[in-house]
Amino acid sequence: MRYAILDCYTDEPAGLGVPPYLGTYPRYLAGALSMQGHEVFYLTIDDLRLFKYYHSRAPQQRMKTNIRIRNISPNFKLIENILGTIHELIVVAGIHVPGKYLSAIPGVLPEIVSLLQDVKCRKVLTGPAGSVHGSRLEGGKHAEKADLSIFDEINENYLEINNYLKVEEYAWRGAFIVKQHPCYPDFLMAEIETGRGCKTATCSFCVEPFKKLQYRPADGVLMEIKALYELGVRNFRYGKQTCFYSYMNGDVAAIEKLLKGARELCPEIKTLHIDNVNPISVVGPKGSEITKLIVEYCTPGNVAAFGVESFDRKVVKENTLNCMPEVAYKAIKIINQYGAEKGYNGMPKFLPGINIIFGLKGESRHTNEENMLWLKRFLDEGLQLRRINIRQVAVLPGTTLGDDPKGGRELRKNKRFYWSWRKQIRKEIDLPMLRKVFPKGTILADIGMEIYDGNHTFGRQPGTYPLVVGVNKRVDLGRFYSVKITEHMLRSVTAEVLA
Repeated sequence: MRYAILDCYTDEPAGLGVPPYLGTYPRYLAGALSMQGHEVFYLTIDDLRLFKYYHSRAPQQRMKTNIRIRNISPNFKLIENILGTIHELIVVAGIHVPGKYLSAIPGVLPEIVSLLQDVKCRKVLTGPAGSVHGSRLEGGKHAEKADLSIFDEINENYLEINNYLKVEEYAWRGAFIVKQHPCYPDFLMAEIETGRGCKTATCSFCVEPFKKLQYRPADGVLMEIKALYELGVRNFRYGKQTCFYSYMNGDVAAIEKLLKGARELCPEIKTLHIDNVNPISVVGPKGSEITKLIVEYCTPGNVAAFGVESFDRKVVKENTLNCMPEVAYKAIKIINQYGAEKGYNGMPKFLPGINIIFGLKGESRHTNEENMLWLKRFLDEGLQLRRINIRQVAVLPGTTLGDDPKGGRELRKNKRFYWSWRKQIRKEIDLPMLRKVFPKGTILADIGMEIYDGNHTFGRQPGTYPLVVGVNKRVDLGRFYSVKITEHMLRSVTAEVLA
């Protein structure tokens, strides 16, 4: 039988599948279907948009790259035949952590439904949007509403893609699907899952506490990485987990096996990064040892994304967040101690990043004062942060916040302050921090150019939270360049091309 996987892209507290990332869901599904002897095609939401909105003829893009149709898969030339002959279409979708993306726009549920109305086959919705939590592309709002009756089945665990006994075989068998991805091979970043659920499992807005806590065995993870590497993938991130330091309950030997094993199996690896880290794990008894392993085996530009969310103690308590400000401060110092040195590509080897969420319970005008107090302390003490992510909370059903009758009250009450709070952090913290970490004249290697905006070209290195680099001229997209930083913007830098 013929199946198609339609990737509308996913973004979760633990797990990213927005190009140039390829998430786990399409790969696991491809593995499950191939084991059953089925023919499997991979399509993107961009393919469907181009086919439906533009009748397969992309409009001429004179000045600005249209990122709604930028990620066209190699299967696009066959899309009419694929959609007309498949027995089943499996839609992977769902945003639980709203973000802004350089070169892609995930599909929202109303759009997906509209695009699929006349596709005549069995349709399944899976991924985060197939859960009770739904999906929301924009922060500061409740879950999207859409009539999902066009789907014959809605199941976040379709074909048992959340069953780790099954996943260990699905993962490496589904590696072949990477060749059908629009960013393959040079720009593609493979998101690698190491575990599900959260050890602390308390944050009011988060969906991870509702997943059973479990870890994938290192041997299975490395088998998957080897299969991907043999197919030409060179960029990997241990990102689909809530805290990398907590892998196997903080087993240092197991963590070293993941890191060292990947480098030994993949001698020409280009990127090996991690993502989420709970600050309390960094300050724990094994934190420094794990940090040193990450610095030793991962590639430069690596970032530990700290889910601090707020430095306001009242907000921390009312939302049962994972750490108090003092814990985050100690964790930032530890990672700076071992990871602040610059690596061969011009990036610090390993730095912390901070996530801040506005709209949580207990928030007041005092909240941003506390955020600024601590952020200025980091800056004044010379501690480096790679980036600060700021967003408004998405209020999702099934979470503690979403099920609270008063959930979202602060979001509505303080919405008028959000942009001024955000702007203050960008101007007073982000800009001077960028100047500190990346002074003028810094040379960065391997900047892959992705989009045009007028006479400017924007790109970034493959990585977990790569720095966006703008060049004041149009250079070839899809190529890698070395650049020298000339100016600083609020969250990005301007540079001149060297080669």
